[in-house]
Amino acid sequence: MTRDHLLFLLIGLLAGFLVGYIAHETMSGVQPSRVAPGAVAAPMAAEPQAEAGTAPAGGPPMAEINRLRALVEQNPNDRDALRQLANLNYDIANWPRAQELYERYLKLDPDNPDVLTDLGITLRSQGQLDRALELFRRAEQLKPDHWQARFNEIVVLAFDRKDFASAERALAELERKAPGNADVQRLAQEVRKLKEGG
Repeated sequence: MTRDHLLFLLIGLLAGFLVGYIAHETMSGVQPSRVAPGAVAAPMAAEPQAEAGTAPAGGPPMAEINRLRALVEQNPNDRDALRQLANLNYDIANWPRAQELYERYLKLDPDNPDVLTDLGITLRSQGQLDRALELFRRAEQLKPDHWQARFNEIVVLAFDRKDFASAERALAELERKAPGNADVQRLAQEVRKLKEGG
């Protein structure tokens, strides 16, 4: 690794940390984990994905990123490598790169509701609210029990658009679809608190 690569990595990590911190402050404790590839479809059975920087063989995060980059360069149609690399960029809030990789993935598998939802979150994080909502709604059409898509639709409606009437309608439907889901209950509390001005 050259000195320029190291400097670029450090600047990227710092920028990612700052963006992530601001986003975290906005949505502290509300955003659910992404759905792991192959997770059971039931809302309560969704498993969180690995933390950012967790390499399969216990290797350092940069080694995993480099491994995935090499796989994608060798085979641009390697869906697993594309998605894992996109997820790593998502986890460090490198939104433009995550967006690019998710979009490449969707050219190969356009009807994947999990990736549509992750892409929607990256777009929301870049202020592209209309497009994010389109993707969340498309994911819901493809998989009506995909509670994470509806969850993120409510986040945009309530927190970004302040459209509480639409957010509450969507929330009522989500609470029916995912009863007892702790993430949904936490979101409902946050939406009601925001609506009441506190």
